[in-house]
Amino acid sequence: MGFEPSARAQELIVRVEEFIRTEIEPLEAELHTAIRAADDPWQPQPAFKELQAKARKLGLWNLFLPPAEPGNEQYGEGLSNLDYAPIAELTGRSFLAPYVFNCNAPDTGNMEILLRYGTPEQKQQWLEPLLDGTIRSAFCMTEPDVASSDATNMEATAVVDGDDVVLNGRKWWSTGVGHPDCELLIFMGLTDPDAHRYARHTMVLVPRNTPGVKVERLLPAMSRYDEPHGHGEVSFTDVRVPASNILMGPGRAFEIAQGRLGPGRVHHCMRLIGLAEKALELALRRGTSRTAFGKPLVNLGGNRERIADARIAINQARLLVLQTAYLLDTKGLAGALSEVSQIKVAVPRMAQDVIDMAIQLHGGGGLSDDFPLAAAWTSARALRLADGPDEVHRGVIAKLELAQYLAQDPQEAK
Repeated sequence: MGFEPSARAQELIVRVEEFIRTEIEPLEAELHTAIRAADDPWQPQPAFKELQAKARKLGLWNLFLPPAEPGNEQYGEGLSNLDYAPIAELTGRSFLAPYVFNCNAPDTGNMEILLRYGTPEQKQQWLEPLLDGTIRSAFCMTEPDVASSDATNMEATAVVDGDDVVLNGRKWWSTGVGHPDCELLIFMGLTDPDAHRYARHTMVLVPRNTPGVKVERLLPAMSRYDEPHGHGEVSFTDVRVPASNILMGPGRAFEIAQGRLGPGRVHHCMRLIGLAEKALELALRRGTSRTAFGKPLVNLGGNRERIADARIAINQARLLVLQTAYLLDTKGLAGALSEVSQIKVAVPRMAQDVIDMAIQLHGGGGLSDDFPLAAAWTSARALRLADGPDEVHRGVIAKLELAQYLAQDPQEAK
């Protein structure tokens, strides 16, 4: 099992790293300050648009795209999960980089849904503008009134009515809905409550300006709104769209969701590893440049051991994610179910611990916006819920571990 990236990926890794270092990082603090100070922080800054144009001109655009499948040849030959993983790690070092390269969630996952499951008409209407970066999107699944960790609980409805489908319900944590360019919502709703629990729900493409769609409020995550993208609570009241906006067909939502989850979690986790690397780098700079009680900070209070533990934890997490990417490439999601859940538990927890250590070494400054650490910690903490809570993923891992014993002794596996 080798995790070396292909020659093409190696060349892209060098170019992405150089672009982040020379183009994005020098402007990042200035752009974040400008967003906070703007009269309308939800409008993207002109300098950000300029960065996107530069990246696109250099071919550093839509790098997340998977290898083309029959019927999708026009969208080009993308990278494997294993090839894209180190690129995702590099982009994770910067809050701006995924957006600059048009490789940000939830647009990447939504684009992959359209690429894999959309009709030619749906791709032309929605996928191509998303790939072009002229529109943004949001994914509307989680609901405020049910335990959304069990997706079969979703109560919002998508009822087929002749040539239309009618949507009703309320969603929240719809990331990206605050962006002024958000024009597409992917809505998951209950269609047939009497069907098998994994065949009851349907995914529907909903134009943002459809009558009955209302962003009720934008939600802060740990007091941060993530402008200009944001997370919203969205109500759907008798929203009527053509039945041709249904993805694959009624009752296929869970099938689509499963196909979306594996690569998306690799992307999230590798970006978090990049974020943890950035936090460790900041901790080392701080710890070797400041003194207290006559000693460098790194020589106080067990900080050397904490730094060593952080390095071990980051490297372990990276290897686990690379193994998962390799399995997704070679065996598909069915051959990587446990590993996908393992990285979802292990990586955000690791990143949260490393970032917390870096905050401690920065003292009060680590809690401020003078450094990216408070926002980084919030991102890591949020991702322990965003793709399903840790407890759900541990349940999947344990179920797969116990399955080999269940046939021998059912009582032992309970």
